[in-house]
Amino acid sequence: MAMAMAGTATFSISSATSIFRTSSSLKFSSKPMLIPMRFSPKTQSPPRTLRIYALTSNDIKVGTNLEVDGAPWRILEFLHVKPGKGAAFVRTKMRNYITGNTVEKTFRAGSTIEEANVFKESKQFTYKDGSQFVFMDLNTFEESRLNEADVGDKTKWLKEGMDCNLLFWNGKIIDFELPITVQLTVVDVDPGLKGDTASVFMSGIFVRHIDDFGFCLTLSNNLETGGSKPATVDTGAVVNVPLFVNIGDEILVDTRTGQYMSRA
Repeated sequence: MAMAMAGTATFSISSATSIFRTSSSLKFSSKPMLIPMRFSPKTQSPPRTLRIYALTSNDIKVGTNLEVDGAPWRILEFLHVKPGKGAAFVRTKMRNYITGNTVEKTFRAGSTIEEANVFKESKQFTYKDGSQFVFMDLNTFEESRLNEADVGDKTKWLKEGMDCNLLFWNGKIIDFELPITVQLTVVDVDPGLKGDTASVFMSGIFVRHIDDFGFCLTLSNNLETGGSKPATVDTGAVVNVPLFVNIGDEILVDTRTGQYMSRA
């Protein structure tokens, strides 16, 4: 009997509710519980604001942008003058971005002046639409247009696909800048035209006494080819080039002076 009981041992387990009693004060819901959480607000970049700086006449230099009589001006030349009698002053030559007019203006030394909020954006000249030149921002693909009057003489160095700087003031385009050096193709030149070799030869002799290595070496190339001749490039501009330059040659030109620099 004892062995049978050992082999058939049974256990009496009471209901779980008798062991774990659920408190009547707790209620469960089948809906998901939403736990409120506090996040730090995202930091936003400050909006773009108009920046205007106060300068003095002592800060004036070539290229400074000033706002005078409600218009933007660019300093072309300046000279600080301190006379024997009287107050010192700064004599300037300025160009109006809007009208293109150039004037001379004098500022009293130490006087406060306002800097024009002129900024640059890089744009690519894509094509010409009638009388307008179309520039595109390669990041946003936004187009900006300039009239022929706004481009002026710079059109003779402008080629499609060229990256330029557009200048903005008060949300308007007031000017644009070409690259200092551009690569152009010679499309027309007289291959038989001879230049003035006498002046080049004299220059070579004069420079030889100054520097027997640097300058003499540079001019010796001109001594062999001799002189220069006019050449028409693919933009329609005419550039004086050495006699060895022929049709189809790629040349580098300084857009500030319009002078030939070298072959590309």
